[in-house]
Amino acid sequence: MAQVAVGHVVPSAFLVFSLLFSSCFLASGVGADEVHEVFGRTLDPKLMGLKKEKLSHFRFYWHDIVSGKNPSSIEVIHSPIVNSSLLLGFGLVHMFDNRLTISGDINSKLVGRAQGFYAQADLDELALLMTQNFVFLEGKYNGSTITVLGRNSILNTVRELPIVGGSGAFRFARGYVQARTYNFDLNTLDATVEYNVYVLHYE
Repeated sequence: MAQVAVGHVVPSAFLVFSLLFSSCFLASGVGADEVHEVFGRTLDPKLMGLKKEKLSHFRFYWHDIVSGKNPSSIEVIHSPIVNSSLLLGFGLVHMFDNRLTISGDINSKLVGRAQGFYAQADLDELALLMTQNFVFLEGKYNGSTITVLGRNSILNTVRELPIVGGSGAFRFARGYVQARTYNFDLNTLDATVEYNVYVLHYE
């Protein structure tokens, strides 16, 4: 009878011991990266293929089309405030997917798209909060993006907005853009804006 009891106890004890040993082994720090025990660490940029930082300049034209049957920019939030001195009421929000072309002609070569939104964020003057991604479709930059976020006082001749990041060829991007109104139609409210982009990024 005693031998039978021992025969049943030994395998159970072995199983428990094995489980405890495995748990201790996993918690001992072996494979720490795999179990995410490291919160932060310093990396050599070269290990990520980041060799040399360079400054690039891009110029293209941004077409905001609000009129017609196929607008690229639509109002998604209407302003509850009526202000006769402003074209855009406070709180108004437009979502857009605008063409970026090589010249001021909307039918010229397409180099990318600007996707984002702008909102009237000033009670007293025409000043937009703009958030947009320049999604490039040309050459080695195809599929890469530059992200711009800032204040756009659209009545100023030149407006400057910061570059806050990017993806693909523009990882770790920083810099600024300058926007100049190229054409604005008072009847349709369609606008064409020249963008000069100055961006620091890695090769």
